[in-house]
Amino acid sequence: MEAKLEENHKRYLERLEKSRNFGYDHLKVRHDILKEVLPLSGVIADIGAGKGHMSLALASAGYNIESIDISSEEQEFARLNLSYYGVVERVKFHIADAQKLFYEDNTVDYLFCVCVIHHIQNYRKVLDEFFRVVKPEGKIVISDFSIKGLELIAQMHKSEGRTHESTIESLCDVEAYLNEKNKQFKKINQNHQDTLIITT
Repeated sequence: MEAKLEENHKRYLERLEKSRNFGYDHLKVRHDILKEVLPLSGVIADIGAGKGHMSLALASAGYNIESIDISSEEQEFARLNLSYYGVVERVKFHIADAQKLFYEDNTVDYLFCVCVIHHIQNYRKVLDEFFRVVKPEGKIVISDFSIKGLELIAQMHKSEGRTHESTIESLCDVEAYLNEKNKQFKKINQNHQDTLIITT
């Protein structure tokens, strides 16, 4: 197990360094997002957790959280990353689709969804699901690449012989839907990322 942790951590650091070389710092972005919503309490969910960047920021800050992703492979990466940093005991891992979460109505206090929405075709359905599960006094934090950020990530993937798919060009579509639903939100612009903090 130790060898697996070390091997995964080496790949994790290599990926972080490659992103930084292209001008994007995964960890700094997550910590900046977290600073905007502290302090937290209650049920905290990281939706579309991927390799665990946001989960790591939350757990390292001392919070118990729920990591949710549709991919069991990604959840295993996240588990290894959090184990390496000694905070895995703060995290419950779930395999679930963001369009159909297992939570009862009005049971989540803080919901984070970071660098996920641009991958989702039916983001309105996902947002409606977020509205369903988050408490009336809770908060939804949606953060994703800006147009500039998507261009940067596309360049990074191209350098690896891959393509980066995106169903939306920016969070403007999400903002329009929030306005349609009369949801209050604050927008924070970062260098390559935009963050919406939504009051349900």
